[in-house]
Order: sequence, then structure tokens, then C-alpha cells
Amino acid sequence: MTGRPVRTGRGAGQASAGELLELVRSRRAVTRGALQQATGLSRATVGQRLDRLFRAGWLREGAGGPVDSPLGGRPSITLEFDDEHAVVLAADLDTRHARAAVLSLSGEILAEHSGTLVVEDGPDAVLGELGRWFGELLEKTGRGAESVCGVGLAVPGPVDTETGRVVQPPIMPGWDGYDIRSRLVRALTEHTGAAAVPVLVDNDANLMAYGEQRTGYPDCSAFVLVKVSTGIGAGVVVDGAVFRGIDGGAGDIGHIRVPEGAQTLCRCGSYGCLAAIASGGAVARRLAEAGVPAASGSDVRDLLASGHPDAVGLAREAGRRVGDVLATVVTLLNPGVLMIAGDLAGTPFLTGVRELLYQRALPRSTAHLDVVTARLGERSGLVGAGAMVVEHLYAPERVEERLRALGV
Repeated sequence: MTGRPVRTGRGAGQASAGELLELVRSRRAVTRGALQQATGLSRATVGQRLDRLFRAGWLREGAGGPVDSPLGGRPSITLEFDDEHAVVLAADLDTRHARAAVLSLSGEILAEHSGTLVVEDGPDAVLGELGRWFGELLEKTGRGAESVCGVGLAVPGPVDTETGRVVQPPIMPGWDGYDIRSRLVRALTEHTGAAAVPVLVDNDANLMAYGEQRTGYPDCSAFVLVKVSTGIGAGVVVDGAVFRGIDGGAGDIGHIRVPEGAQTLCRCGSYGCLAAIASGGAVARRLAEAGVPAASGSDVRDLLASGHPDAVGLAREAGRRVGDVLATVVTLLNPGVLMIAGDLAGTPFLTGVRELLYQRALPRSTAHLDVVTARLGERSGLVGAGAMVVEHLYAPERVEERLRALGV
């Protein structure tokens, strides 16, 4: 920690309570003295703003820190973000399966449920069922509805994050433009009695990338995750923030046209998309044509787990096709980590990706690149959705709004 005051949007010496909380949450300043030094605020002003955060229940005192003075004295009391004062609800939808969880504000999964949930059944039915799952999970944790501060939802389609609505999703019929936020709030109230809370929605690959980058690669400034399940999508995290493009369409690599698929119709209505020939759904279709029972990416995952030779061969071939496209992605973005996730994220597919990626990309683009599989497994979307809600609710400017609403 240097003696230079932090920059805030309020001018020198004007750091808000929200900005103090941000310094504590990020561990950049965890004592009253360090907060004074970082912000240029007086001791009295720091005390007044911290008092608001304590009254809201968002801060707590930790153990004493080291004694800074060579003359000795009492150790400084450290400050901690109280991650137990509320919980977050999160859900990750796939085309035929979903996971839901209650998470602490630090990202710990307190209770979790997974099961069949078919997006083709439509948003009203699916979101209503999620509300029921959330009610059961809260009961399981012993937390009341009043402890819920927000909901995060990952969906397998492009999302306008300002409105929380999916935009022309190829594999989510009936969801285009649907008011997901309002329906999920109603379902939550119906099944838990909870008052309306913020609901944030984003693409599943984006949130998987966010969750994985934050927990496993926090120092990686350019991180790419590719999810290969029923469809194919990518999430990109740059300097700790999800890159979404101008309207949420960034990362939709499954609909890049490739010559090998020129005669293959994609679910989006176009011919030649990468997802039409290299996704879990495409591999399942080819297995079914060969007489192997498979209807989805999850069926392919099960076949790969059992070492089925046809599934292994087709997964490696799919990996090569995806690797060819990823050579361009890696050349453009120069990431430090390229993570493969989803139903096909195993050794055969990863081997195929590496074959073509290193063959086609410039050596300079791959010299410092780690090609890995997901660390969090099927939980990465849940962790990312929970983190999205926490970062939204405890951003400095929103902290001020919430403190005023609480009357502190």
C-alpha cells in the first residue's frame, strides 16, 4: 500500500462508504489507518463512513493486524467484508438440464440441486420450476427468504444484459425477448415469499469464464473459455471483466461458418456453422446415424466416460474443427488461458483442439498459452452467476444507493 490516495469519482478526500467497502473487499486496505492513507480522508470521516457499513451489517472486525510502529503499541484491528449477512441464488440452464444453488457472498456453494429442465418447454414453465428449486434449497440451508439479496441466471443464448432478455437464441425457442427477470421474481415470491430482488441474466459461457477466471486465474488479463455442449459458445474475460460486445453477442463462435459444414443445416437456420458439425449435439447426431443411442451432448459425455470408440473418434474430430477456428481466436485475443468446458471437455476433444490450434496459430500467439479444461467442472456457471450478482450489488455507486434505502 502506498501513501498515494486512491482515485475516486468524487475528488481527493471524498471517497464514499461504497469506495471504502471496495478497498476492504479487495484487501487493498483492511485497517482504518490504511483506509485513511489510501483515500486521504480524515480519521473521523473514515470512522463515520465505516459506521454506516457496520450498521448495514456488511463489515465486521477481524483479528488484530501487525503493529506498524517501531515503538510498539496495540495491533490494528482488521476489517472484513461480512459474507454471511446475505446469500445469492444462482442457476445455470442448459438445453435439457439445469443446476441451481444457494451461495454465500464469497462464492461458497451452501446447497445445490441439479435435474432435468428442458428449455424448449418455454420460459414460463422453466422459470416457475426454478422458483420451486430455490424454495427447497433455501429451506435446506435454513436461510430465510429475507436473506436473499439477488439472483444470477446463466442461459445458453445471447443476452442483452441491460434488460436481462435473450436475443434471437438459436437453441432456446420461445425465449426471444421474454421478460425473464419479472417471471423469476414472481416465481421466487410464490415459492419462498421473498420480496422482489435484483435478477441478473447473462450467457452461460460468459459466466462460466467469469467464475473460472476469478477463482483459478485471477492474474490472467486475457482469458477465454469455450463451452462445447449441445451448442458451442465462448466467454472472454479481459482485465477482470466479461467482454460482451456492444449488445451481448461476443463469443458466439458456434455460428462461425466453416467450409466442412457447407451442406449442414444449423439450428439457427443457416448452413455451415461450426456448431452444426462440431458441437455435442452434432456428435450425438452422427453417433445416432451409426446406430449408437445418443440424443444430446450429455449422452456423448456419458459415452466418452465409458471409452466408447466411436464417441472418442468423433470427439477428437470435433476438437480438430473447433481448434481450427480457435487458432483465429487466439491470434486475435492473445489470451494467457484457453479453457475447454462442457460435455465434450475431455482428453479426445482437447487433443483434437491442440492438434489444429498449434498447427494453424502463429507460434508467438501460443508461446505463453495454457490450454486447459475447467477446474470448477459443472459448477463454473453457478460460481460465475453468483459473482456477477455480488459485484453488481456491492459496486461503490450501488452501495450508496442501498445504504440510503436502508436508512443508514
